[in-house]
Amino acid sequence: MNSQHFSKLYFPKELSWLAFNERVLQEAMDEKTPLIERIRFLGIYSNNLDEFYRVRVADVKRLITISQNEEDNEQAESLLTLMRTIQQKVKALSKKFDKTHKQITKELKAYNIHILHHEQLSEAQREWVQDYFRNNVLLHVAPILLDNKVQLIQRLNDSSVYLDVALYRPGRNTKYAVVEIPTSAMSRFVVLPAEKTKAKKEIILLDDVIKLCVHEIFKGFIKFETAEAYSFKITRDAEYSINDEIDESYVEKMSEGMKQRLSAEPVRIIHDYGMTEEMVTDLRKRLRISSADTIQSAGHYRNFKDFIGFPNVGRAYLEHPKLPRIKSKMFTEHDTVFEAIDKQDILLYYPYHDFLHFTEFVRQAAFDPMVKHIRLNIYRVASQSRIISSLVDAVDNGKKVTVVVELRARFDEENNIAWSKRMTDAGIKVVLGNPSIKIHSKLCIVTREERGKVRHYSHFGTGNFNEKTARIYTDLSLFTCNEEMALEGIQVIEMIQNPYRKYRFNHLQVSPINARSKIQSLIRQEIQRSTEGCDAKITIKINNLVDNELIDDLYRAGQAGVKIRAIVRGMCSLIPGVKGLSENIDVISIVDRFLEHPRIMVFENGGDSKVYISSADWMTRNMDYRIEVGCPVYDEDAKNTIADLLEIQFQDTLKARVIDAEQKNEYVKRGNRKKIRSQIAIHQYLTQKEMP
Repeated sequence: MNSQHFSKLYFPKELSWLAFNERVLQEAMDEKTPLIERIRFLGIYSNNLDEFYRVRVADVKRLITISQNEEDNEQAESLLTLMRTIQQKVKALSKKFDKTHKQITKELKAYNIHILHHEQLSEAQREWVQDYFRNNVLLHVAPILLDNKVQLIQRLNDSSVYLDVALYRPGRNTKYAVVEIPTSAMSRFVVLPAEKTKAKKEIILLDDVIKLCVHEIFKGFIKFETAEAYSFKITRDAEYSINDEIDESYVEKMSEGMKQRLSAEPVRIIHDYGMTEEMVTDLRKRLRISSADTIQSAGHYRNFKDFIGFPNVGRAYLEHPKLPRIKSKMFTEHDTVFEAIDKQDILLYYPYHDFLHFTEFVRQAAFDPMVKHIRLNIYRVASQSRIISSLVDAVDNGKKVTVVVELRARFDEENNIAWSKRMTDAGIKVVLGNPSIKIHSKLCIVTREERGKVRHYSHFGTGNFNEKTARIYTDLSLFTCNEEMALEGIQVIEMIQNPYRKYRFNHLQVSPINARSKIQSLIRQEIQRSTEGCDAKITIKINNLVDNELIDDLYRAGQAGVKIRAIVRGMCSLIPGVKGLSENIDVISIVDRFLEHPRIMVFENGGDSKVYISSADWMTRNMDYRIEVGCPVYDEDAKNTIADLLEIQFQDTLKARVIDAEQKNEYVKRGNRKKIRSQIAIHQYLTQKEMP
């Protein structure tokens, strides 16, 4: 399709990402959402927006610079228009955010939960906070005293929030300092002791504790009479380059790259709207900010992402009731995980199913005398990982363990570098992959020797091996002892170690080898069936749909009469429902208490459906520049389960939004249909399915 019609064919992915974050904000605005969960959704929105600036806005800024340097005026103007539209959208969303925050704070008071500023404290509370500061906070505070020698831009971390402090003394120049709020060492939310009634819960933020006591930080070191402190934070470009020096290890290159990120130019600085003009001017000068677009004023608190962990000090009904984790009867009916998988393929859906089933798979493999080799690849793992502990136990038990670690998992690089060093020290064979391509697959393959024969037990999944995120991300895990699929999975791990050999994959969709071509072939087969007068359908569930080539394939399929349905959580550049282009394509998005994360593809195939689960989104990077794995689901019961799960989500009348040509985020119209909240309905469905 002609690229000159770009704007008519594809919704800009950056604006689509903001539309997704607006859906998150809608959850905070929804009065039917429990109150504590609403304030936590504000934290999620804020965290998302930080990442948007680190990645998406930074990328647009780089492209603007490149196009201007190359004197490509048309491209530069197009990108500048996009940047202005982004800024307008963010500004509009920020107004909604501030209004929602004020409303939630007001409603919290109705439930006897009060968030106090330091000016609102009683005298007794001021004394308690001052004692708390001296005994608990001060030891974590190390101010940066600013002078002409201090390179402030190199001292700030974009995961932190800071106070800009002005120290005034009549007749003398104002002195400035910066204080980091030590949220890595302690909670940002300080619950004050009850005064008159235990029913009234009062909370002060760590920011305000420090503001109240800021003079105590500097007394005896600097002469001043009054002090003012206002919050600010920076957001840096998340990209970094890796040098090609041969004598440096990949870990050393990654560590150097992380330092580059720390000193990268800020793409956004936000400060308290109450900050004086003199302080803003000084901050702009010290951070070498020339663009007015980079520095913005906003509300009283920065790093609102910490509100994801806002404590519920009130009634239990102010947050979502816990959904009990479901045990898989296929696992629990057998003595070992290997006996269970030997009987039939097992499909689990987290966080509904208990992630303990996977950790138990690795734990049993670590000491099972028949197990000879465990292969696993890591993208993101928990900071305290039972999985890695089991792998260390496996080495102690004389087993061979190979772990592929992706050091460049964005924002988890330091964690993964630390784990790779620990595993290497424990005797695990750690493969750091290829510096030029990310490894995003979710593989675990256990090799056993049974009665003189080698057998393989495999896990193919859509999510990370992370015990923490498995409690809030929805993801599919397939356990199988299909030998051909296992051998292809082993080939993927070998390919990472030996990327210049040729590999063939008959079952698996492997990026960047054959995933794109296999998906396109499956789409063409549906087009062929439609032209032959047969029913033809494609159903997909993914996080992001922004690859133009695959979008064009879907447009062609829809125009050929193929009925296409999609559930897209995040970015969607495909424009549904346009006459002559996409009237056969319907797209919804679901945002609720769990983060929708699986990637699923279902092709009608003349009634004998072909079903795949995958680690890959439909993005160019996932198809062409990462190692991703999609696997077919052959077991009929598992295929039927996936079909049922998708159907439940398409029937959602409470949390589903329609993705249309303008991405207005209107809720699916319920009409006379009953209320269905798909995430709750799925829990009920799986609970019933797992009953004896």
